[in-house]
Amino acid sequence: MDEGDLERVLVWRNSPEVRTFMLTQHEITLAEHRAWFEKVHADASRALLIAEDEGGPFGFVGFSGVSKAGAADWGFYTAPEAVRGSGRQLGAAALEYAFHSLALHKVCGQALGFNTASIRFHLSLGFQQEGVLRQQYQIDGKYHDLICFGLLEQEWCCRTESAEDE
Repeated sequence: MDEGDLERVLVWRNSPEVRTFMLTQHEITLAEHRAWFEKVHADASRALLIAEDEGGPFGFVGFSGVSKAGAADWGFYTAPEAVRGSGRQLGAAALEYAFHSLALHKVCGQALGFNTASIRFHLSLGFQQEGVLRQQYQIDGKYHDLICFGLLEQEWCCRTESAEDE
């Protein structure tokens, strides 16, 4: 991701289809978004990526806490207008990048307890549910659980090797 992607990613992030499932749910201003980008873009422990295919950009992935042979957290979303199946494409490509280019040992993810699509998505990619932070986040006056996931590099490689053998 570079500065030229800021406005596009902001539109995606502020769309109700994405914002509803974020920990921070307010509509982000361009100034706030730009300040975030300037801070994290200079941080060597972060990787910000734009997913693209022949049709152009269709999603965002961010890794935080990146260190060689370490664990990092990921966050992601697809453009609201992305075609069905784009999320799976984004997830697989991002995990390949995490384990091969970033040389991570583990990718960690989180989903709000009511975000059943994200929970199923993590599980379908091979993540293991590692815990539940009960009533961790308050949104609109109601507390919600935060589901925690982890995927080890050897688990991902075994899955992708099995798929190649089929």
